Amino acid sequence: MNWDEIKGNWTQAKGQLREKYGELTDDEMEQAKGERDQLIGMISEKYGKAKFEVEKELDELFG
Repeated sequence: MNWDEIKGNWTQAKGQLREKYGELTDDEMEQAKGERDQLIGMISEKYGKAKFEVEKELDELFG
C-alpha cells in the first residue's frame, strides 16, 4: 500500500498503527493524518528509535 492509499484509508491505518505503536495518542494520530514524515518523527521520538528503523517498520506494516 502506498502512502496516498494510507492517507485515503487513514481510519483503517490508525487501527494498524495502534496495534504496533500503542503509546501514540489519538491527538498524535490526528495530527499526523497520514503524513509519513510527521508520523516517522513522532514514532522515533516517542519510542527512541532511529528514523530508518521506523521507516522499515512502517514499510513492513503497510507493505
